[in-house]
Amino acid sequence: WGFALSITRYSIPEEMEEGSFVANLATDLGLDVRSLEERNAKLDVIHSKNYLDINKDTGELVIREKIDRESICMTKTTSCFLKMDVILSNPVRIFNIELEIMDINDNAPVFRRKTMHLDISEATPPGERFSLTNAVDADVGANSIKTYYLSESKYFNIDIQTGSDGSKYVDLVLSGKLDREEYAVHNLILTAVDGGVPPRSGTASIIINVLDINDNAPLFSQPVFAVNVSENSAAGTVVMTLNATDLDEGTNAQLVYSYTLYTSEKTQELFSLDPNSGEIKVKGVIDYEESQSFEMHIQAQDRGANPLSGHCKVTLFVTDLNDNYPEVTIKSMKSSLTEDVAVGTLIAVVSVSDRDSGVNGEVQLSLNQQEKLPFLLNKSSEGYFELLVSKPLDREIISKYEITLRVTDTGSPPLTENETITLEILDVNDNAPAFSQSFYTIHVVENNPPGALLTSLSAFDPDLNENQYLVYFIMEKEIVNTSMSMLFSINPENGDLYALKTFDYERERDFLFHIEARDSGVPPLSSNVTVHIIILDQNDNTPLIVSPWRAQGSVVEEVIPRSTDKGHLVAKVIAIDADSEQNSRVTYQLLQISDASLFSLDQYNGEIRTMRMFSYRDPRQQRLVIVAKDNGQPALSATVTIKISTVEHVMSFSETTELPLEYDVFTDLNLYLVIGLGAVSFLLLITILVIIVLKCQKPKPKAIKIPPANRNSVISRNSVISQRSSTIADSTLISSDAYWYSLFLAETRKGKVVVRQPIIPKGAGYFVSSIPRSIGPSETTDSRASTLE
Repeated sequence: WGFALSITRYSIPEEMEEGSFVANLATDLGLDVRSLEERNAKLDVIHSKNYLDINKDTGELVIREKIDRESICMTKTTSCFLKMDVILSNPVRIFNIELEIMDINDNAPVFRRKTMHLDISEATPPGERFSLTNAVDADVGANSIKTYYLSESKYFNIDIQTGSDGSKYVDLVLSGKLDREEYAVHNLILTAVDGGVPPRSGTASIIINVLDINDNAPLFSQPVFAVNVSENSAAGTVVMTLNATDLDEGTNAQLVYSYTLYTSEKTQELFSLDPNSGEIKVKGVIDYEESQSFEMHIQAQDRGANPLSGHCKVTLFVTDLNDNYPEVTIKSMKSSLTEDVAVGTLIAVVSVSDRDSGVNGEVQLSLNQQEKLPFLLNKSSEGYFELLVSKPLDREIISKYEITLRVTDTGSPPLTENETITLEILDVNDNAPAFSQSFYTIHVVENNPPGALLTSLSAFDPDLNENQYLVYFIMEKEIVNTSMSMLFSINPENGDLYALKTFDYERERDFLFHIEARDSGVPPLSSNVTVHIIILDQNDNTPLIVSPWRAQGSVVEEVIPRSTDKGHLVAKVIAIDADSEQNSRVTYQLLQISDASLFSLDQYNGEIRTMRMFSYRDPRQQRLVIVAKDNGQPALSATVTIKISTVEHVMSFSETTELPLEYDVFTDLNLYLVIGLGAVSFLLLITILVIIVLKCQKPKPKAIKIPPANRNSVISRNSVISQRSSTIADSTLISSDAYWYSLFLAETRKGKVVVRQPIIPKGAGYFVSSIPRSIGPSETTDSRASTLE
């Protein structure tokens, strides 16, 4: 490594192809070609990418990759060198090589801005210079930018300047007088050309906008205009539109139209001139009889800094027409009528006139859409008409009328004038309240809480004010001395119907009454609706076992002979349920049984029968627990315990006393019952007669007006009275003849008819005979056994 050799220089142009020959290093460096491989010759490029390579077979230096001079030497210098070392080993030797990269014309001139915009006033004098953006060329020397060219133009040329570093600069020079009205925009092409062979070029677009100056005065299409206008034209009618033109632009072309001093004040009062659009409109009343023509002097002035103006004259000729409209005058009028006024009632007196004469002064008066109005016009005298009611009025159909009186003259063309009067129809109480339906059926489940809302009944009255204010109340009706107002309450203001007591389906099934809605008119009108309350049943009654009878908590004993055959009827369990339908359907089940193979129970009729004959092994006493269950949800049940004893010989006995049924109907007990029944019936008849007499003598009560402040107290008092009503006499028979007949058959033993006196709990309230429903409720007495007999 101890010594350095002299530098070897080569020159090549850039962009040579890969593999191109540069120099023969072996020859130039005095080396044997074979030693290059042996001494491991290699090329080391200093501070650059390795663009070259050594062919060790031939000793040549070749291009490994294309070389771009502009990427190696970033600055625009005339000289560009690529330094490298050739290194040999065994022994080590280093050869310094400098490779000069020579420029070729491989880059075209490029403008930094492809499009350049310039704004130049048309008042700019010729010779004015404007700087342009220069083009750049990455090449150097003769290959750099040489000159500029401008597309052909009689208004512009260019001036090329050379800088101290040899760069070319260009200025745009105005060579002619600009006129925006002739050319508003100039489009030029600037071309930069380099000095290479062949030369390369780049272009840029120059867009020059010529700015306007106010150098043109407005011009009208003609100096004098003649226009016809009809007299009595409506205000705002466009007579004509003036249109002046100005070749300038912007504010210099914005025109303002105005009257000159030569236009009379009267003309300016009758006609308006829009300063922006130039529209001439009718502003006042044009009357042919006063003036047949008008003359206007109008100028159009632009808005430039030094405004310019143009002038014209407009002559308006008035065309005569039937210009006087007929007039309608209301002499007297009623602004309101009640809807019950009689046909022929006078509403208003109307007069008509027309200032014209002859045919143009003859007028005709009519009602607009008269076929739809309940009114007519009656001519009372020349020029006077009466407006009368022709049909009955109904405020509920139409509450206000807009009556349009139309008067027309017979001129050509005819003129028409309208006058509208408003007639308000006042309400009278001629409509009774109406319910949405005539019959309401309401279902209420029994055991409802007192005060429960049942429904809301609402009526509608099409009248107004106090004639439509409704009050609801229950029409009084008594059921077995119980007033409906003690059972139900209605809110007098909104018709909400409430129940005042808890209903029991087993005592009352339905209620039928009327509710009246009355308005506050004078005289008041009312209507009523029928309300049917249906009580729905709940499963709230436990089945009651009535056969066989037994004391509370006691065991029923039955005795049968041991020689009883299979299928023998031992006993029949009968239970009744005060509920209805599914809730009263009772089925029977064996809850406990001593021997399941000995007895059977029919789940529907409650018959207990033997399933086989008794054997000597069977015990003498059998115990059965039977449950009677209804079909409600949830189901309720009752049980009875039957103790069956078997004997060798049967004896007729029962829980109480068996009485033989005799054929003598008039026993002492029956006689007492007949006498008692006759006495009670006589007292009941006397009581009814006394009540009828008292009712007939009672004076007719006067209607008492209840102030609104006391209504709540009345409702609360009704509620208190209703709470004292505990029962309603609309009871329903629980038992029937069919049941007693089945009980009668069940107690038949071996052809002997016996009647038992069952033990019924006192106050149970069950009927023991078939009583017509219309008789009403009945209380059982202590002589139940006698009644049963």
